[in-house]
Amino acid sequence: MTTTAPPLPARTTVGIVGGGPAGLLLARLLHRAGIDCAVLEARDRAYVEQRQRAGILEQGTVDALRSSGAAERLDREGLVHDGIELRWDRRAHRIDFPSLTGGRRVWVYAQTEVVKDLVALQLRDGAPLLFDAPVSAVSGAGTDRPVVHYAHGGAEHTLACDYVVGCDGYHGVTRKAVPEGELRTFERVYPYSWFGILADVPPSSDELVYAHSPRGFALLSMRSPRVSRLYLQVPGGTDPADWSDERIWDELDARFAVDGDWRLARGPITQKSVLPMRSSVTEPMRWGRVLLAGDAAHIVPPTGAKGLNLAAGDAVVLARAFEELARTGSTAGLDAYSDTCLRRVWRAEHFSWFMTTTLHTAPDQSAFDTRLQFSQLDRIAASPHAAAELALNYAGLPVG
Repeated sequence: MTTTAPPLPARTTVGIVGGGPAGLLLARLLHRAGIDCAVLEARDRAYVEQRQRAGILEQGTVDALRSSGAAERLDREGLVHDGIELRWDRRAHRIDFPSLTGGRRVWVYAQTEVVKDLVALQLRDGAPLLFDAPVSAVSGAGTDRPVVHYAHGGAEHTLACDYVVGCDGYHGVTRKAVPEGELRTFERVYPYSWFGILADVPPSSDELVYAHSPRGFALLSMRSPRVSRLYLQVPGGTDPADWSDERIWDELDARFAVDGDWRLARGPITQKSVLPMRSSVTEPMRWGRVLLAGDAAHIVPPTGAKGLNLAAGDAVVLARAFEELARTGSTAGLDAYSDTCLRRVWRAEHFSWFMTTTLHTAPDQSAFDTRLQFSQLDRIAASPHAAAELALNYAGLPVG
């Protein structure tokens, strides 16, 4: 039997715009803390639960899901990873996370599965979550009672809130609630994209493989013990239809090549897509009673596996701040929200930039540039300090 959410109230303490990982995790944490909240999602449930995004969860994200009661299936089905492998110049070097980070690890568990788990809990426990409810505007950001204007069931509605949290992405409505000139956005667009595939074949490695190649970057990842997720660096604007399955596998073979007898397993390709690469940070992440979280505030290239994890970090910091407000009446946590999160965001942006520029081949790359990349990768392989820096950032820095 399908569980449906109760009708949305006319007012709530925290109105959450967007039913992605940030909004759903925040709603779950607030619900368990006894704080009223409501989630408005523009798309239908099926679309939300099928959006293909990230697949790597940091230790802190897993800890947050466990503390929210949303990790039962993750603990049963998630793939625990204790490291990654770097490849360059036909060599390979493994980074061991637990030994370099004091025991921190990562999990392979797709964002689609995280969302399914959080949606099921939200609907089961009765906390308001409304699908097919596009928000047209957020008014009164500078007042003590902002209002969310949305449509549902062919009618227009409003939701009065004490605070509004925008988890509706870079192009979402919530950002527009802030007066022009009050937000500043810093951006970088990379001169290449990722061509991603899903294939019905067991992964050719037990851990992720990041490969530098003169032909361009490649990544070997997975969705399960039976499904591989792989990526190729390609020029922006690449049409997946121009690549045959055989050409994709041949190119992956060439880019992952190392000395030795390692071979890439091939299988039926079930999905192809091209992902542009860019970075974006919006400051501040709060104006008045409107707060931004997840992609509404920051975007990272996927090389560092940080997007979903930054969104989860935002939700954790916000939940703590709202709990402090409810318990003590203090707004100190909310006042510090933007600065607290931005320290971690910029660290993640730098790490993602480092991984991207160290492993990708730029269109105008010279032999000198390549030698600099090799020097950096050689240092990671030779220096425990350099390896630990990479491992600590990849496995995830503390939240808050």
